[in-house]
Amino acid sequence: MSESDKTIDIVIPDIGDSESVEIIEILVAVGDQVSNDDSLLTLESDKASMEVPATSAGVIKSLTVSIGDSVSSGAVIGTMSIADSAASESSDKPAAAEAETPARETEEPAAAKPDKPTPPPASPAEPVKPAPSSQSTSPTAHLDDENMRKAHASPGVRRYARELGADLSLVTGTGPKARITKTDVTAFIKQALEGMGSNYRGGSGAAVSGGAGIPPIPEVDFSKFGEIERVELGRINKLSAANLHRAWLNLPMVTHHDLADVTEMEAFRKQLKEESGKDDPKVTGLAFHMKALVKSLQAFPKLNSSLSADGEALFYKHYYHIGIAVDTPNGLVVPVFRDVDKKSVHQLAIEMSDVSTRARQKKLKPDEMQGASMTISSLGGIGGTSFTPIVNPPEVAILGITRASMQPVWNGSEFIPRLMCPLDLTYDHRVVDGADAARFMAFYVRQISDIRRLTL
Repeated sequence: MSESDKTIDIVIPDIGDSESVEIIEILVAVGDQVSNDDSLLTLESDKASMEVPATSAGVIKSLTVSIGDSVSSGAVIGTMSIADSAASESSDKPAAAEAETPARETEEPAAAKPDKPTPPPASPAEPVKPAPSSQSTSPTAHLDDENMRKAHASPGVRRYARELGADLSLVTGTGPKARITKTDVTAFIKQALEGMGSNYRGGSGAAVSGGAGIPPIPEVDFSKFGEIERVELGRINKLSAANLHRAWLNLPMVTHHDLADVTEMEAFRKQLKEESGKDDPKVTGLAFHMKALVKSLQAFPKLNSSLSADGEALFYKHYYHIGIAVDTPNGLVVPVFRDVDKKSVHQLAIEMSDVSTRARQKKLKPDEMQGASMTISSLGGIGGTSFTPIVNPPEVAILGITRASMQPVWNGSEFIPRLMCPLDLTYDHRVVDGADAARFMAFYVRQISDIRRLTL
């Protein structure tokens, strides 16, 4: 390092409202030369994977983290040397400024061997102490706050336990100094569910707060039928499955199916494509659907609301942010497009192209996947005639779109060919009733069938 070089901290940027996120990949080593915006490591939260870029060109001097460590916003995870001129530029970047933010408690401190051996987790054969019957059946309810405070666990683990409905006072910690880890919580839940299966069959077993006595699916040895290969699910897939399962168990969901005539919309879209230049954005039908959805939410504000945690009130939203489910090699992510009511179809087309690319490159930020009014799940050109998308709480509805097909439609005197698009609205029946959904979809169908209405 020359005398003109400066040393700066490598800082974890803003990770949204997550307490901490796990490092799943380290892309550089000490001594590596990196350029500005080169990816240094990959983080994974319960929503998506994201890469941490270098804030300046330089050489990696030190790294203080390993794969599997949990880090929070503002945490310093190493240093790098940069040219003196670059140091003044990097100091203006938000990520560098965050170095002054104290790092939050990680989920499993790297140091510290336990002072004394900790007792092993309870054997599956041993029953787990049942949670008090007075506790709420909601997985997100605050379980016995006093016991939760006494348990030795990080904030991230506490939140994880609350989401799954586990009482931390009943969980045995296997971390340093009997600290409770996420693995311990997961093992407790698994053991409790096995116990519920025993109860269902008439035996004695575990109970978990919020459990519904659902028997587990028995484990099968597939190798006895032929050759198999076991492939571990990615973190996003596992957490998405848990979130969807939680929504399925807690929300009374109903799906309303409908058809929309998109013949005129598709003709206009093709005309835009023919008139566009080489550098113009590609306008897809999804941009029109986003605009039609906003019009419908404005006409039926109940579907642009969220139910309070106690179920006693509705929060009506005066913004129109639309989530779009994007299929990536690492799993499904849902980036949120903000203020769709204030953007043109061309602006949405440009934004969708950019966001889709960054989603597949793991470059979406956590705050880009939060705050949706409602989500669209589009199967696009893949196929299908209908499906039942699952509501993503705290939203109260989700719109499914499948591939349009040419069908004969009676116009009063003859059958004529029209391009018909299947639509599927799944809604939380605690907030939206069948009549609300039917009126909402009738209005939506009128909007997308005659896109001139979108200009009103």
